[in-house]
Amino acid sequence: MAQATFNRRALITGRGLGTDRVVAPPGCEIASIIVQARPERLADLETAITALAGCEIHGRDPRGKLIVVTEAPDSGSLGTLLNTIQSLPDVYSAALVFHAIEIA
Repeated sequence: MAQATFNRRALITGRGLGTDRVVAPPGCEIASIIVQARPERLADLETAITALAGCEIHGRDPRGKLIVVTEAPDSGSLGTLLNTIQSLPDVYSAALVFHAIEIA
């Protein structure tokens, strides 16, 4: 097997490794997201978030904050979910506050 030569620039730009060498870890991605929203619309927002696949509400502050715990199969899906929550009506912000990979 021929050994590939790498240089610093190729590694930094991601051209040093082919996609066939990337192995996704087994298991799933677990994250906590804090959502700041309009307080008077919190109940509707809670319903909309729990309707999303893998999302649960684990904390609620009547001043307009929700703590969402979610599970996704990979980081791309997790990012999409975060963007979906940020795009919901009456959401001021949604921030990832914890992220872990659970190994199966």
